[in-house]
Amino acid sequence: MTIMPIVVTGATGQLGRLTVEALLRRGIPAADIIATGRDIARIKDLADRGITVRRADFADTEGLAEAFAGADRLLLISASVPVGERVANHRRVIDAAAAVGVSLVAYTSTTHADTATTVIGATHGETEEYLRDRGIPSVLLRNGWYLENYTSQLPHILRNGTVVGAAGEGRISAASRADYADAAAVVLTAEGHAGAVYELGGDESFTLSELAAAITAAAGNPVTYADLPEADFARVLVTAGLPTELAEVLADADRGMSRGEMYTDSGDLRRLIGRRPVTLAEALAVAALPH
Repeated sequence: MTIMPIVVTGATGQLGRLTVEALLRRGIPAADIIATGRDIARIKDLADRGITVRRADFADTEGLAEAFAGADRLLLISASVPVGERVANHRRVIDAAAAVGVSLVAYTSTTHADTATTVIGATHGETEEYLRDRGIPSVLLRNGWYLENYTSQLPHILRNGTVVGAAGEGRISAASRADYADAAAVVLTAEGHAGAVYELGGDESFTLSELAAAITAAAGNPVTYADLPEADFARVLVTAGLPTELAEVLADADRGMSRGEMYTDSGDLRRLIGRRPVTLAEALAVAALPH
């Protein structure tokens, strides 16, 4: 099978860069990968390796069409802009992809986007609906939570001896960014995925109480879980330095977790990548933990 150039949006971010690396590992020539982002100085090293690097600003319709020119397949990594701007940005990307005639759009959505009650879930659901309405062949990669969302907080968690959240005993099917990137590379480089909806997450789910116990076991320091009402958790996040809007969105995401909206037992991620996804224990083992 011959695949014309593949566009990866958000290649300046962590998931985008990992997807570029995954495409290379799957044998896609560097010359057939188009890595895009707003600040292309951050991906100069990719250009040095023979990858086409183009500037793409989701707010610039004309520039998007230029960035995607000549592409056959496109990975739309959901925007990290304020929630209120996300859907409009996604629509511009989809419109530009349609304008240049891509044959497939893969979109990184969220678990159960069609029924999710969270603010984040609603933006993904609207984007999915727009993709369907435009009639572009697409594949929905409904990524669960990242393990890195928790491992990146380890210094703070260990310093305070507490995981703080508002997820109750809701189960979370988190996986590593690298595993989600591998899944994206698979659907971009193989036939038979158009029209598919994949609910992606780790094989082993956990509650935040279990996360605290796992950190305790890995670090040897006692860590407990403090479950707060959503509004109180948002205030804790603001006190920690997050902007109010982001704090409220994250607290709302925890509320969704408490309803099981970040849980899946589909096994889709394992089947796509052909191996068992990285587990929480494995992620903690390689994180920077004091001993």
